[in-house]
Amino acid sequence: MLHRFTNDIKYLLLSLVFAGFSSANAGAFEDFFIAVRDDDVASVAQWVQRGFDPNGVDETGTPALIRAAQHPSPRVLAWLLAWPKTRVNAQNPAGESALMLVSLRGDLASVKALIARDADVNLPGWTPLHYAASKGHLDVMRELLEASAYIDAPSPNGTTPLMMAAHYGTFGATKLLLEEGADPTLTNQLGLAARDFAYGANHVDSAQLIDAFVQAWQARHPTAASPAPAD
Repeated sequence: MLHRFTNDIKYLLLSLVFAGFSSANAGAFEDFFIAVRDDDVASVAQWVQRGFDPNGVDETGTPALIRAAQHPSPRVLAWLLAWPKTRVNAQNPAGESALMLVSLRGDLASVKALIARDADVNLPGWTPLHYAASKGHLDVMRELLEASAYIDAPSPNGTTPLMMAAHYGTFGATKLLLEEGADPTLTNQLGLAARDFAYGANHVDSAQLIDAFVQAWQARHPTAASPAPAD
C-alpha cells in the first residue's frame, strides 16, 4: 500500500511539472509571436538566441517568417532572413509563402532579400508572380521574372499571372507580361482566357491590348487553336 501511495505521489508531481512546462512553453510561443507582430526585433533575437525555434508555428499554423511578411514587420523579417536556420519556403495553412505575401504587398526590398536566400519563385499552384500581377506591382514582377519565375504558371484551376493582371491588376502589369512572352491564348479550367478576364472586369484597354497580342500570336502560329471571341 505504501509503495502504491508513493508511486501515486510521484505520478502527481511529474504531472504537475509537465503541466507547468507545457504552460510555460505555450506562454513562450505567445510572447514570441507578439514580438513578431510588434516588429520587436530585439525580443525576437533574444528568444531565438536562447534556443527558441523561429520555424515553429503559432496557433493558426503560421510560421514567424510568414507572420512578419504579413503584418508587416520589416525589421523582424530582415532578422529572420539573416538567421541561417530560417526555412524561407515555409508555408501557412493556405499554402502561401513569405515571398508570395511580400509580392502581394509590393515590398521589393523583401522580395530581393527572400530571393537572395533562395526562396522558391515557382512553388506549385499560386505563385508570387500571380500575387504581384494581381496588384500591378511592376518592379516586383520584373524581379521575379529576372529570378526565372515561370511566366505562364498555372494556378490549381489553370489561371495564369496574365489572367490575374487582366482582371485584378493594371494595364501596365498586363502589358509587361505580354511583352515578356506570356501566352495570351491559354485558358483556365473554365475555358476563360486572359481577354475574357479583362473584358469581364471592364478593363477595355487591357482587353484590346491582349486582342492585339492574340492576333500577332495567331499570325506566328496559323494552325494553332485560339480563344473564342468575348461577347
